[in-house]
Amino acid sequence: MRLLTAHRSKGLEWRLVVVAGVQEGGWPDVRRRGSLLQADQLASEGLAEPLSSAALLAEERRLFYVAVTRARQRLVVTAVASPEPDGDQPSRLLTDLGVPPRHCPGRPARPLSLAGLVAELRRTAGDPACSAALRAAAAARLARLAEQQVTGQPVSAFADPDTWWGLRSRSHSQVPLRAEDQAVRLSASALSALNACPVRWFLSREAAGHAARSSAVGFGNVIHVLAQHLGAAQAVDADELIRHLDSVWDQLQFDSPWIAQRERVVAEEAVRRFARWHNSRPHRRPVGSEVSFEVETPLGDGERVVLAGTVDRLEIDENGRVVVVDFKTGKQLPSSKDVEADAQLAVYQLVSDRGGFASLCGDARSGGAELVQLRADDSGLPKVQVQRPPSGAAGDCLPVETELAQAVRALRDETFTATGNAHCNRCEFARQCPAKQRSGGLLS
Repeated sequence: MRLLTAHRSKGLEWRLVVVAGVQEGGWPDVRRRGSLLQADQLASEGLAEPLSSAALLAEERRLFYVAVTRARQRLVVTAVASPEPDGDQPSRLLTDLGVPPRHCPGRPARPLSLAGLVAELRRTAGDPACSAALRAAAAARLARLAEQQVTGQPVSAFADPDTWWGLRSRSHSQVPLRAEDQAVRLSASALSALNACPVRWFLSREAAGHAARSSAVGFGNVIHVLAQHLGAAQAVDADELIRHLDSVWDQLQFDSPWIAQRERVVAEEAVRRFARWHNSRPHRRPVGSEVSFEVETPLGDGERVVLAGTVDRLEIDENGRVVVVDFKTGKQLPSSKDVEADAQLAVYQLVSDRGGFASLCGDARSGGAELVQLRADDSGLPKVQVQRPPSGAAGDCLPVETELAQAVRALRDETFTATGNAHCNRCEFARQCPAKQRSGGLLS
């Protein structure tokens, strides 16, 4: 197979020739071939007048003739017809072929690329519903593709079965990573990550494969430091917080100065929004910021889990209950339904009811948890999303305890299953994921 321009194909022939992308405006291209030195006007007898539009069209038609006459047996000419009036349209030169074009609405059965071909061959070779002869033919073509190399590199690495998921037997460690007689240690964020996708959690946390922190993470850290600076102050001065913001802002890394300037404006809005929110809560008594916790709780069947981590803020409400506040600086807001089921907030409430904050809150019970979205404006204040305190009789198994038991069992079994979710398109491990293996256009 060779990929050539129409000019380079002159004098050559093949059994099959594909002339792709014969679009109006691209072929024929009747724009004048001008240049700074006006080389298009050079002729053997001196300077010549530039070609007219009619002459340029005739030249393009001759070049098209050269391209389509390279085929000895079969010629395929393709073009796209956009439904939009100003979209791409087939070239007028197609009428020179004398064959009416065949319309093919919709997407092709597979991407017209090498990756799409490999994906189709792999599906066919592994499909028991296909005939044995068809599967053997697909396997033979895959073998040929796997052997082909260009400059020492395989034409398609994914044609080689050694690169496919699921063909090798699972590996097992003889020595468990977590001793059976010791409680499993988990953080609230780890439980959320395990629920979303165990494979991503393993590659990020256990294998330390997480990406470098972005400027968005740095922005969030600055906001959390400012919140910690407040401590249990009853009132704060927004301008003072802005001065603290300016003292650390230059330490953040951004891709360009204009992005830093834009984010600086957003950060100041978030800080002022935070100050107004803090000063508008006479019914709440702040008791701590960046509060660390560590508490052990039983899960049944003799299993135990140690919950450890840090909460952004603790407050006592008007009923004397503990409310955990989690500050968020992201651009995407979860739905109210997602907040109610949020495992991280549920763990914070469980820690509260298990005495994890007793040094600051005594024996006060949980009064719920809140996400304070500092980027989202709600009448001058940040948007607050609430998770209610758990309901049910004392001693009942809470949903979060069931989730913890499942997570602990997965860690004990050392089994991590790839799970598709809304974060897949932003996952840094997509190329290693057996559920969403991707390379260019290949999805398998």
